[in-house]
Amino acid sequence: MPGLLTGKWTNLPKFTTMKILFVLELFYPNIGGIEKLFASLGESLVQQGNEVKVITTRFQKGLPLKETYRGMEVRRLPIHNRFLFTFFGFFFLHRDAGRSDIIHTTSYNAAFPARMAALLHRKPCVITFHEVWGKLWFRLPYLSLPGRILYSLYEQFILRLRFHRFVGVSQFTSRRLQENGVSQERITTIYNGLDYNKNITARPNPGEVFIFTFFGRPGSSKGLDILLPAAEDFLKKENRKLRLILSKSPAAIYRKVIRYINNAGIAGKVELMHHLSDNDLERALLESHCIVIPSYSEGFCFAAAEASALGIPLITSGKGALPEVVSGRHITLENMSPSALGKALEQAEEGKWMETPLKKFELQDTVNSYKKLYDSLLS
Repeated sequence: MPGLLTGKWTNLPKFTTMKILFVLELFYPNIGGIEKLFASLGESLVQQGNEVKVITTRFQKGLPLKETYRGMEVRRLPIHNRFLFTFFGFFFLHRDAGRSDIIHTTSYNAAFPARMAALLHRKPCVITFHEVWGKLWFRLPYLSLPGRILYSLYEQFILRLRFHRFVGVSQFTSRRLQENGVSQERITTIYNGLDYNKNITARPNPGEVFIFTFFGRPGSSKGLDILLPAAEDFLKKENRKLRLILSKSPAAIYRKVIRYINNAGIAGKVELMHHLSDNDLERALLESHCIVIPSYSEGFCFAAAEASALGIPLITSGKGALPEVVSGRHITLENMSPSALGKALEQAEEGKWMETPLKKFELQDTVNSYKKLYDSLLS
């Protein structure tokens, strides 16, 4: 019988194909790095003949409870709140957990129910950590003091759940895992991957209006408290526009973003977009003069990797894993302030970029690494 807490599994056959259960707090059509990773990873695993099932929250009422997406069976639980998923998700997923060969989850809210289901059914369980914030919880905006304390405690809790393997999506994230108590032998670094072989729409010539774009989840770490004041000042001049491609979750921060835009009187110069298709998202990004990533920390940053692959210049904070991922034309903020971002936007408008060779993070390398990891836990 496998050792549930040690992660050592013996006398099991090596799997050429397998049944994989993804347990995720959010999934397509939500926008975010986690969703991108598991969508592309799952699709590739299905193409190799594996069976992939996704259990996630139904974060919008209009979403179907069941559907097939890129060959994966997606089951959305009748839970709209991802925090409720932490406490009640186990009761909905334990049957599918028993039918799987391996369970794969991610930080944060899905981690506990996934680990408990794996424990009950004696299944190996992998967690991919996109970020480990530690003390950063107490420096981020948009969070109440009770929220900071609870989030920090929960992060430390799941770091001690003794998953069979912790995956860091960058060297930075793997270091942070180790610094926060995860033993080195349980940590594997697997970069998120992109498909560089797909057809990419030719980038149009930039128009007269200077468009700077932010896209992704409006999370507390994403630097929107820096971007919005910088944009308010920068947009005072003509022929400038901020494009925000946002999910509406977390709802509280999204509402604060909308309120700031309206109170600042810049609504006419801010274009809001939500839940775009892959093609529409690519088109919206390619029309941009630059992508802005003023994050307080990034565990990998799909936005940076994708923009670099598309040849779109970047303005970034340079925090976390961003130095590992950013390439092509880019500007790094001098400090985390609206004035520094405003200065960087002025430089971008004038075409004053640094440039480095393109860094590639091949999707096939990511898939092969996860498949190798799964096999090692099942052999």
